[in-house]
Amino acid sequence: MKIVYLFYDEDGVTIPFYEYDEDLFQKLVHTRLGCWKPKVSAFSLMRKTLSEGLLDRVLAGKVCVEVRLDRGEAAASVAVRGFFQQEQGGEAAASANTPILTDRTGSPGDRDCLLQSCPLPELFSDAWAENLETELHARKYSPKTIRAYLYYNRAFCRTLRKRPEDIEPEDIKVYLGYLDKTLDLSASSVNLAISSLKFFYDKILEKGMVLTHRPRHDKRFPAILSVQEILHLLNGEQNPKHRLLLMLAYSSGLRVSEVVTLKKAHIDLHRKSIFVQAGKGRKDRYTILSDRAAQFIQDYCSLYAIDEWLFPGLSPKQHLSIRSAQKIFDKALEKSLIEKQVSIHGLRHAFATHLLENGTDIKYIQELLGHASIRTTERYTHVARRHILKIQSPLDNIIPAP
Repeated sequence: MKIVYLFYDEDGVTIPFYEYDEDLFQKLVHTRLGCWKPKVSAFSLMRKTLSEGLLDRVLAGKVCVEVRLDRGEAAASVAVRGFFQQEQGGEAAASANTPILTDRTGSPGDRDCLLQSCPLPELFSDAWAENLETELHARKYSPKTIRAYLYYNRAFCRTLRKRPEDIEPEDIKVYLGYLDKTLDLSASSVNLAISSLKFFYDKILEKGMVLTHRPRHDKRFPAILSVQEILHLLNGEQNPKHRLLLMLAYSSGLRVSEVVTLKKAHIDLHRKSIFVQAGKGRKDRYTILSDRAAQFIQDYCSLYAIDEWLFPGLSPKQHLSIRSAQKIFDKALEKSLIEKQVSIHGLRHAFATHLLENGTDIKYIQELLGHASIRTTERYTHVARRHILKIQSPLDNIIPAP
């Protein structure tokens, strides 16, 4: 069964020929309302030239998957036509019943099965994905980065409806504009997309055409939880596992990906330190372990008979997921009635800021956080500056505190 894909957008309809169909090709040529684009093996029909009912007559008797690319939405809507709608017994389907869709040859299958059996063809082929993944592994990129690079390269080809070998420099600009205007991605996400495309088209295809300027990062300061808010957050969490997770994220300045992958063997109770294995940038480091957290860990490991992962997931052989850790923090934040817009990463921000406010040298904080550049750590001086420099507002000199 040949399936025709129709991509609708504000300009018209594009019909790619993933499989050559001589009958459909001749019908489209005879309409004289569109043009054949050999580079992408597709027909382009402009909206203004489409007469009412013409496309339906051309596609009569064919199974069609319609993809409507609404530029105001992140995801496309997909519909199927060219099928008769029937009930199990073969009679006309009632609106209250789940219909069965049969094609014109009488082969049964419901709508979900049909959509699964004819997904949108992946223009970034498995062969290209394997080449990219192999090269990334050879260069010791992290699994998270590999997934991101594969995602953006697939999304790029899918959005433009082109294969990698058909991509031109102008297409890069079009896609990056789409990410910024339509999806409203952050500067860091756009930069990740640029890095993904640049690696593939420079290193794999060797075209060297990704020469676009990178967007500047937004200069936004993180919302910082106060000492009292941290205390309120921890005291409100009664689940020992959840409380320890939040406690370590704050007291040791760990990223969420680092805290969920902690193992019992990474905790050194005698030296009061935590070994962070393969943190961001695949770098190992040590960070501090507080006395209170060390005592809590001892009790926790005895209570839960912890053997490997400090925070096991549903299966003891797997660690807790990042998403689950974020949900734990969100629920604790809600219970403590804190209204600041922060994620679990806010505990790490609070760790750095509170150390600065207590007079800890910024170089030591840089090492504890695992920052490659001191400039990354310096941003915390902006949110902690008043406490460090003991600056007093002139208003306090005019109107003394009661």
